[in-house]
Amino acid sequence: MKLFLKVLSYFFHPLFIPIMGTLSYFVITPKYTPREIQNGNILPIFILTVIIPIIIYFILRTLGVVSNIFLPKVGERKYPLIISLALLLMIVVKVIPNNYIIELYYFFLGLIAATSSCLLLLFLNFKSSLHMMGMGTLLMFLTGLSIHFEINITIAISAVTLAAGLVATARLYFQAHSRSEIFIGFLLGMISQLLTFKFWL
Repeated sequence: MKLFLKVLSYFFHPLFIPIMGTLSYFVITPKYTPREIQNGNILPIFILTVIIPIIIYFILRTLGVVSNIFLPKVGERKYPLIISLALLLMIVVKVIPNNYIIELYYFFLGLIAATSSCLLLLFLNFKSSLHMMGMGTLLMFLTGLSIHFEINITIAISAVTLAAGLVATARLYFQAHSRSEIFIGFLLGMISQLLTFKFWL
């Protein structure tokens, strides 16, 4: 059980949520999207949200700024979140405009809002769960896509809901967060996406 929850924590690490949301869009959308447009979004988003943050993490760990990839202390989270925010802004400003897809544009705006909220709470010494922020973001984005395209993806939404519950269990099991930190993180992720719905639904 411990190993399963550990693997789950790695698989649904907030680092992977942007690329998961991007891939989900291209799998779900009924709209025809040329391969060049798909690659023009997926590849740079993967590089900016996965590859570069991993490289930066190893640099920060070498410098002693962070202790592990789950950033257990409040002080460890500030620099990674600021860097993550800068990379997300770069996607919205530089990547998506070149291959404009309105759903992805607002998905990333929602992520920026959620990340900014988590960063703000850090300055108030509150460590909201980034794992649950990511799960709330992904769940609400899938729900929005289902409504937007009028497609029944109940199985996918149910699977992500189950995964969110398991991730919350894992974070509590490893004593990484309190219940309030789990709840606030999940709420921030969901609300940030929900607020964007009126612009693209």
